[in-house]
Amino acid sequence: MHTIGFVVFPNFYLLGFAAVTAFELANAVLGEPAYEVTVLSEAGGLVMSSAGIRVETQPFGDASFDTVMFGSGVEIDIVSAALTTFVRRSLTMSRRIAAPCTGAFILAEAGVLDGRRATTHWRFANDLQRRFPAVSVEEDQIFIVDGPIWTSAGMTATIDMALAMIERDHGQDVSRAVARKLVVYHRRSGGQSQFSTLLDLEPKSDRIQKAIDYASANLRNTLTVEELADVAGLSPRQFSRAFSAETGQSPAKAVEHLRVEAARLLLEKGRLSLDVIADEVGFSDRERMRRAFLRTIGQPPQAVRRFGRETRGAGGPSRP
Repeated sequence: MHTIGFVVFPNFYLLGFAAVTAFELANAVLGEPAYEVTVLSEAGGLVMSSAGIRVETQPFGDASFDTVMFGSGVEIDIVSAALTTFVRRSLTMSRRIAAPCTGAFILAEAGVLDGRRATTHWRFANDLQRRFPAVSVEEDQIFIVDGPIWTSAGMTATIDMALAMIERDHGQDVSRAVARKLVVYHRRSGGQSQFSTLLDLEPKSDRIQKAIDYASANLRNTLTVEELADVAGLSPRQFSRAFSAETGQSPAKAVEHLRVEAARLLLEKGRLSLDVIADEVGFSDRERMRRAFLRTIGQPPQAVRRFGRETRGAGGPSRP
């Protein structure tokens, strides 16, 4: 049996507990208790989450586990000596240690991230890099594995990290079955962006928003910078600068993301061929669409279509 210690702290996010559910479902898929999760804290007893729900914990003391996960949604200014010792001991004694979200700060404070790659929630990435310059922080990653240390963006990315662990332990078929039970994609790749395309495109000006709306409604067009600039009433140079400043993306990258989003909906909901879908959303051919999918969501179109069919066949929704 694979033992997992999940360390929580006051005001932790309950969403991080989705990882615990993933391991529970892995047991169901395998038909045996392959994972045993123990919820830990420094002192033990009840620990209150940010939602006001209390969770019973055991003191971590000098316990050993195959995997130790450190918190989610944690904002700790002072890391205790006992916690630092437990982190370092876990790195030595455990097969892997993991830090969803701001749990990366705890690992960094203990010095175990020095010289390693790591990620955290995008809101805290700059602070992590500033406070711990010896850590190579990659702010726009779902999760990163560097040797025995796993870090993730937290929130729903904790699920992706848990699925990746299950895949390493028991193979892709088990991980995929757990993903179906969770009604999520068979895990997003670690290198995928933390941001949703449509949520991230929130410009401040009406001009740029008008260009985005136009692009969304006319994906079969070439959608050059000149075409979009004309819609916005700006010169191409002015438009490119304003678009990048307001969205954090180049016009070309944003258009690619919009096309992938539209293609994904068609793949999940319909039976159109890949060639037809590629044409409908403005990709010149299915190979270009495949490369765009891999860059944007970390999965090829065929995997997205397969997931949609599997969830519909299981009676689940067509979209996670």
